[in-house]
Amino acid sequence: MNEQLGTTGLVFNEPLLWEKGSPGRTALSLPRRDVDEAPLDDALTGDGPDFPDLSELDVVRHFTRLSQWNFGVDSGMYPLGSCTMKYNPRTNERQASIPGFAGAHPLLPESLCQGALALMYDLQGYLSEITGLPAVTLQPAAGAHGELTGMLIFAAYHKHKGQARTKVLIPDTAHGTNPASAALCGFTSVPVQSGPDGVLTPESVAELMDEDTAGIMITNPNTLGLFETHIRQVADIVHRKGGLIYCDGANMNAIMGIVDMEDIGVDVLHLNLHKTFSTPHGGGGPGAGPVCVTRELEPFLPVPRVVKDGGIYHLDEDCPLSVGKVHAFYGNFGILVRACSYILSMGKYLKQASQYAVLNANYIKEKLKGDYHLPYDRPCMHECVFTDKRQQARHVATLDIAKRLMDHGFHPPTIYFPLVVSGAIMIEPTETESRETLDQFIDAMKRIAAEARECPECLHESPRLPKVRRLDETMAARKPCLKG
Repeated sequence: MNEQLGTTGLVFNEPLLWEKGSPGRTALSLPRRDVDEAPLDDALTGDGPDFPDLSELDVVRHFTRLSQWNFGVDSGMYPLGSCTMKYNPRTNERQASIPGFAGAHPLLPESLCQGALALMYDLQGYLSEITGLPAVTLQPAAGAHGELTGMLIFAAYHKHKGQARTKVLIPDTAHGTNPASAALCGFTSVPVQSGPDGVLTPESVAELMDEDTAGIMITNPNTLGLFETHIRQVADIVHRKGGLIYCDGANMNAIMGIVDMEDIGVDVLHLNLHKTFSTPHGGGGPGAGPVCVTRELEPFLPVPRVVKDGGIYHLDEDCPLSVGKVHAFYGNFGILVRACSYILSMGKYLKQASQYAVLNANYIKEKLKGDYHLPYDRPCMHECVFTDKRQQARHVATLDIAKRLMDHGFHPPTIYFPLVVSGAIMIEPTETESRETLDQFIDAMKRIAAEARECPECLHESPRLPKVRRLDETMAARKPCLKG
C-alpha cells in the first residue's frame, strides 16, 4: 500500500451540549414512582446546574462525533516513546468485567472475596517470577506512585539501619519523575551524567557515591532506549557504600522474561501494569505500579499484604517495619485483573513479545538512520531516538516533522524527550505492530525528510488534514478554549 493513510474524510462539527437540545427532551424513561413525592430542601440543593435537555439520539450522536475527532491505538500506530502505547487484547477487558471482579466491594469480608484475594496473590507470584525479585506489593496506583513507594522503602531501610542518608543519584537518562519522587521522601537529587555511549559509566557513579547517599534511581532500559550495560558494576559500587539500587521499570516491555533484576543487582523495581501488562494507557483512567523488592527489603513493603495460610487467603497488616498504606484498600483492582489475564494468556510468549518489541525498534532505526540523525548508532531496545539535526539547515524542526506526520495518518512520536538529546524524536513501535504498518510509518517519515529538503515551508503549515490545524501551543496551555 503506497497511498498515505491520512485523509480529510467526513468529520462532523459538534457544538457544546449546552448549545443543543430543546426544553422537554429526555434521553431516558424513568419507572413509575412507587413512593410519595417529597420536595428537596432548596437550602441544601440550590438552583442546581442547568443541564441541557437532550434526546437519546442527541446524546449518542454527540459522543459518536467526538470519538471521530479522536486518535488511539484502535485507530492506528501510536509510537510514543517511553510510554508503550500498545494494543491490548480485548480478552483482558472481558475478564476485568466479570461481575464477581467488577462488582466486588472492597469492604467485603475475606470469606466472601477469596477469588479476588487469590488473583492478587497469584499476580504477586507471576510478577516475582517475571522480574526475579521475590517480594511484591500491588498497591501503588501508577509508575510515579511506585517510584514514591520505592523511595519510602529506601528511607525506611536506612532509618532502620540507623543511617541518616540524604542524597539519591539520578542519571540524566532517567525518567523525569524520578527526582520528584526522591524529593518527596526528603532526599536531594544528585545528577549523574551518562557516558559517550548513552549509558552510565561505573567511574561517574563511583565519583559521586558516598556514605551519605541512599542509592541510585536507574531507568533500565534508559530513556534513550539503551540497556545499561554496566548495571552490574554500578550496583557493586553502590552496594559497597551501603546504598540501594532502584530501577524504574516503565520500560519493562523490552526485557520481560529476559533479564533477572535481582541478578543484575536491583533492590527495588516498579512496574507499569498499564503499559507493559495490558491496560488502555493514556486515557486518564487508573493505572497500577506494583513494586518488587529483594527479600531483605520485604519487611518494608506497604500493608496490607495478601498472604496464603493453608488454603485460605487473607490480608496481613502485622508488619511493624512497613512504610504503611500507600493507597486506599488494595490498589486499583480492575487493572490487576487485566494484568493477570494478560500474563496467563501470554504465558511463555511474554519473552517473545519483548523480542518483537526490540526487533521492531531496531528495524525502524536501521531504515531511518539514512534520513534522520541518529545520536547513538548502536543496537537499541524497545525504542530508538533520532534528532532534527539534518533538517535544521532548512529551518525544519522536530515539531514540524511531528505535525506533518499527522497528515500521513500517524500519531506523532514523543518529541523533545529525553532532554539529553537536542530535538529528540523518540519512537517506540511496540511488539503489536506488523511489518506492513512499520513500513508505512517508515515510508511516511522518509517522505517528510524529502519534503524538508525540497519544500520546507510545506512542513511549517502542517498539519493540513486533521480537523484542527496547528495550534498556538503557548496560548493553548495558558488560555485553553474548550469549545468544539
